[in-house]
Amino acid sequence: MKELTKAEEQVMQILWSLGKGFVKDVIEQFPEPKPIYNSVSTIIRILEKKGFVGYTAYGKTHEYYPLIQKSDYQRFFLKNFVSGYFGGSFKRMVSFFAKEEELDVKELEDLVRYVKDNTKKDDHAS
Repeated sequence: MKELTKAEEQVMQILWSLGKGFVKDVIEQFPEPKPIYNSVSTIIRILEKKGFVGYTAYGKTHEYYPLIQKSDYQRFFLKNFVSGYFGGSFKRMVSFFAKEEELDVKELEDLVRYVKDNTKKDDHAS
């Protein structure tokens, strides 16, 4: 899997939200000022070449849909992010954000509790 550019990610976020759609459907979801048709069409073709998007053809018109699940890309992106900025250490990342956001002890305890609770649920699901 390859990392997406900002523009590609924006289009993928829309396709993940829609489930499937034509270029015009994707454009409608953009905030103003809306991008031009050819720009969005080009980005979607790039996403298709990267293996992120598939399509169903209706004559010359294509309806596009995601081939990669949002959760799979989130996992990939986060691993690359943590690796690139925090030496692969989630502990360093959490420490960084705790300092930057000036979290107090109660907020950190809540965060630890949340992680423990969700890790236990994931362990039982396996």
